[in-house]
Amino acid sequence: MPEDAPALPRLSLEDLRAAAERLKNWGKWGADDEIGTLNYTSAEDIAAAARLVRKGRVFSLALPFDDKGPQGAQTGYGAIGRFNPIHVMLRDGSDAYSGALDYRKIRGADDIVIMPLQAGTQWDGLGHIFFGENMWNGRDCRTVSSFGAQKCGIEQTKAKMVGRGVLLDIARMLGMETLPDAFGITNELLDRAERHFGVSVKRGDFLLVRTGQIEAKLAAGNWDGYAGGDAPGLAFETLDWLREKEVAAIATDTWGVEVRPNQTIDAAQPWHWIAIPMMGLSVGEIFHLAELSNDCAEDRRYEFLFVAPALPITGAVGSPVNPLAIK
Repeated sequence: MPEDAPALPRLSLEDLRAAAERLKNWGKWGADDEIGTLNYTSAEDIAAAARLVRKGRVFSLALPFDDKGPQGAQTGYGAIGRFNPIHVMLRDGSDAYSGALDYRKIRGADDIVIMPLQAGTQWDGLGHIFFGENMWNGRDCRTVSSFGAQKCGIEQTKAKMVGRGVLLDIARMLGMETLPDAFGITNELLDRAERHFGVSVKRGDFLLVRTGQIEAKLAAGNWDGYAGGDAPGLAFETLDWLREKEVAAIATDTWGVEVRPNQTIDAAQPWHWIAIPMMGLSVGEIFHLAELSNDCAEDRRYEFLFVAPALPITGAVGSPVNPLAIK
């Protein structure tokens, strides 16, 4: 761990309960709201973000959805049922060549994919995490049943996830290829990054935070420990920073956004406990930010048009996505 790595306080369940009350946004957009902080982004914000496009360069922030992804059994996190996408052909060129399907009077190929909706680059929906027995906006967690989310399904966001994107490249700011595991990104580091990169996070923004962890795993040639293992990430205190800034959503290049090991042994992913069900914050994970990082460093522009709508899968609590940063 670098000598200047922030020392993070340990948390108790009482700390989590206090944060839940302090940061709770229930009712802020009405009792029927299903999209939470995405309400912060206005039509005027989207129009202004479109004016940031100057070069016409488009950066995909997605990893490929294939059997080489980060959810393999080698990660040790398969217990909750996540696995890499399985791509299967329904018909292919051999079928066409054989003439077996000529009765259809067309030759072609078709395929399917079998995958958890959070297998790779993805959004967490507001039905994904519960605080006790409640989900976003105070609803009973049983609102999400074996038939899907009756409220706050990811389809509610299908016309959202568009606006001004901002990259805070913490690894580059600190002169590192990647932040080490257990490195907590604090409010002070987020403030420092704004000053360092000459950009201010504003109401309705889509904030991207880079740690470099994906690049490190790709360079190593394996994903060992990525899914559910130790990682750099946001410290618990950043929840207050994000609420004060009124961001629409946040995404990082790690498996779970928050620092791991977590700041408590009494709760898994305590940052998630507050961000999603209490604040209504949309959270993106496993975003590949390397190419965008290099371009931002080259032209010194850390803001861009961000376009990353979820797939409108009715009742889903998450969605794969191909996020685009357009400059």
